[in-house]
Amino acid sequence: MEKSLRARAVDLLSRREYTRRELERRLAPFAESPEQLTALLDELAEHSWQSDQRFAQQFADSKGQRYGSRRLQQEMRQRGVDTELIRDTLQGRDDLATAQAQWRKKFGQLPATPQERARQIRFLAGRGFPMTVIGKVLSGAADDDFPADED
Repeated sequence: MEKSLRARAVDLLSRREYTRRELERRLAPFAESPEQLTALLDELAEHSWQSDQRFAQQFADSKGQRYGSRRLQQEMRQRGVDTELIRDTLQGRDDLATAQAQWRKKFGQLPATPQERARQIRFLAGRGFPMTVIGKVLSGAADDDFPADED
């Protein structure tokens, strides 16, 4: 028995959040017409079964502990999230704290050689952190905010 377009949409949305664009792409091969697909997507959004805002928030929460705001922004844009919604969702994120945590987890000590420094920069840049944040992490200046325990 062939699933209806609505059943396919609900099935997808029951597993995880999708942006409107992602859902449209997944359902397009099964739609009889573009109008039918648009009407279904409008209805899903109207009943809050599909929400780009909810997707953006969930995406930022789940990936935000490992990636910088630049990477989150790029990935959300690729998935079809509106630029203004991305800005609102990522507003107030602390890239420095996230970068420090990722750097400590992976490396834990400042680079001793230029090659090691370049490796650490590439790692943090690949995670989507801006160079200003990477510079603060690798200069050790960020650690000045946390005084060392003196016994």
